[in-house]
Amino acid sequence: MIGLVTAGVIIAALYFGRDILIPLALAFLLGFVLDPLVMRLKRWGLPRAAAVFIVVASALGVLGLAGLLLGNQVSALSAQLPTYQSNIKSKLNDLRESASRPGMFDGALKTFDTLKNEVDKAPANLAESSEKAKTTPPPPQRVQLEQKSPSSFQQAITWLEASSGPLANAGIVLVFVVLILLDRLDLRDRLLRLWGGSLHRSTDAMDEAGTRISKYLTMQLVINLTYGVPMAVGLWFIGVPGAILWGAVAAVMRFVPYVGPMISAIFPVALAFAVDPGWSMVLWTVGLIVALEVLSNNFIEPWLYGASTGLSAMSLMVSAIFWTALWGPIGLIMSTPLTVCLLVIGRYLPRLKFLDVLLGSQPALDTPTRIYQRLLAGDVEEAIELATEVSANGDVASFYDESGLRVLRMATSDHASVATAEHRHRVVIGMNALIDDLCEQHPSPAGLGGPSVVCIGGKWEVDNLAANMLAHALSLEGTHAELRPAGTLSADYIARLDLASAHTVCLSFFSPEPQLQARHFCRRLRRSWPDVQIILTLWNAPPELLAEDACKKMGADAVVTSISEAVVQVSTLMGVQFNEGFMPAPIPEADAERLRALRASGALDTRAQPIFDTAAKRAADVFDMPMAMVSLIDEGKQTVRGAHGSLPAAAEGPSEPVRGEDLNIPRSLSMCGHVVANSQTLVVPDIARDLRFAGNPALQAKGLRFYAGAPLRDDAGHVLGTLCILDVEPHSLNQREVRLLEAMADDVMSVLRESALQWRATASVPAPTSSPPSATVGQLLPSGG
Repeated sequence: MIGLVTAGVIIAALYFGRDILIPLALAFLLGFVLDPLVMRLKRWGLPRAAAVFIVVASALGVLGLAGLLLGNQVSALSAQLPTYQSNIKSKLNDLRESASRPGMFDGALKTFDTLKNEVDKAPANLAESSEKAKTTPPPPQRVQLEQKSPSSFQQAITWLEASSGPLANAGIVLVFVVLILLDRLDLRDRLLRLWGGSLHRSTDAMDEAGTRISKYLTMQLVINLTYGVPMAVGLWFIGVPGAILWGAVAAVMRFVPYVGPMISAIFPVALAFAVDPGWSMVLWTVGLIVALEVLSNNFIEPWLYGASTGLSAMSLMVSAIFWTALWGPIGLIMSTPLTVCLLVIGRYLPRLKFLDVLLGSQPALDTPTRIYQRLLAGDVEEAIELATEVSANGDVASFYDESGLRVLRMATSDHASVATAEHRHRVVIGMNALIDDLCEQHPSPAGLGGPSVVCIGGKWEVDNLAANMLAHALSLEGTHAELRPAGTLSADYIARLDLASAHTVCLSFFSPEPQLQARHFCRRLRRSWPDVQIILTLWNAPPELLAEDACKKMGADAVVTSISEAVVQVSTLMGVQFNEGFMPAPIPEADAERLRALRASGALDTRAQPIFDTAAKRAADVFDMPMAMVSLIDEGKQTVRGAHGSLPAAAEGPSEPVRGEDLNIPRSLSMCGHVVANSQTLVVPDIARDLRFAGNPALQAKGLRFYAGAPLRDDAGHVLGTLCILDVEPHSLNQREVRLLEAMADDVMSVLRESALQWRATASVPAPTSSPPSATVGQLLPSGG
């Protein structure tokens, strides 16, 4: 009730305070548009007051010139309109004649009316009809009152009263805009103080809101220009009068969501209807508008907008209706920026998190949760469709790791709390069907031989499902893997496992405390098959069970927690060379052109090393990592050009700390080589548990566990190297931290470009020519006495 009452009070305040809030909101919106221009003038050395005056005066001047130009267009067009009256009358008569002609259903309708009248006709009483006709009074006469036309003075007063409101609002908006631009920093500080709480969270919220709104307005302006300019040019070629006017109207009206483009299309179509005696100009005008709408809505807007606002299509529609109901047409124009502010508030205030869920464009549920919900609802087909979509790239092992195991973890968590017997049955049946479908879509390679791996469920059905996924992932990697279901741990069950030809056994457990069961199972297996290698796949194990001593106590040879890690451990224990024991860094097709760009960039200049050292130190400090470096990738080697810190000696790594020069390694073994090849940021939370890099000998020798590298791109888009952070302990980065690392890499390249220009300019200046010496060494000089 408190929430509903609060929402009602806020909505009422927005409605009844619209006379004050609308100019203020418009001023903030214009401030977002004009502030970048003010900041640019400030960077050129102008004081803020002067920069604000110049920007506001320029904006008013542009609006005045545009109004003057469009006014001339309107006056010229109004002078031509009377000449088109004959065309309008002729076309209207043609349309009226066409409408009066019998249609394809007119005959059937007339027949139906005749039958209906015959059925409904009652016997007429002529005497009563004539009597009623005599007593019916005559119809009343129509009287029309004509008002006296007002005088010129009265008309001027009426126009002044009508325009006083909009002019006053425009003046208020102008004053607010100037004040906002002058006191932007002070206003920002006051908003941060009002927001309260964490200063980090408040700053992030305001930065995100400003970035999203500025990007939306900029992209909207670009889109409107890409629509209005072709509209004006096309109408000019077609011959519609006032083409520039209608192009400008189309560009401006697209700021009004949904209805603006439809309103702007009425004017050129109506004018083409009036101008051309035929219908060709109308058809060409309609075709032009339709083509521009299709091109803009389906290609230009998705390309330029992307996820700039972060709002879903449904929330955009609802927000347009909501703000239009509160503030009228102005609310419709400002609906998207205002809703973006609500979205950001919901993202950073936990109490208003529902706004982010309702308005945001991100899926409300992640993929594992969606699959789990479909299984709970018994919608197996949709769950399979989601799984197929995620694993469409062929990386089934990653799907099992990131989605399949998470579904089973949620099922395990709900097993004893909220899940009913029917829910458990649906999950088990649905996951079996999902795994079988993936096995059909991605069959195991034929003719797999050699030592086999047997995957066994520990106790429950979810253990069997995880073992099935692991067996499928191993077979896709080229290992002969078989599945054995879970059962009661007895002598008969152990004998039926038939592990005589097995080299490795993987025991699957989802229990958070599997020590007793795992120890007992391993002991029984060792007793019957002492030479078999045992891997415990503890999908929900706490960190203490992953240590080597805990593994030995349970009687296993290794403990893993993911599908990819299990594949790596199987490779280690069996000595089998998988298709990708580790993934060497590939060579991109245009590498020769990239190498030429590397040599011409100035990055190989010794004077660039301080730039790289500074960037590495900043990255290590910002991300709190023991080491950061800037590496460049040449034909066959990774060269560290700047580094800060060192990797401490790890238990399984080198005995001495690893420094930057120790990471000058071959390109094929370099993780930075993957960044160069794929031209995108690479983050590996735990190298030892990643199938792509766990077997890399260079990384193993250095004890490296965490890597995150962002590409260093030049102006042409060539990736010259990376800015990367490293550690001997696993870590993870969120999306904001990844974007920050990428921004820092871009800053490195910006500084390098400016420095390289200065170096070239210095080299191009000729050295001053020295005059020949006036004396030689040893020559006697006259004394001054």
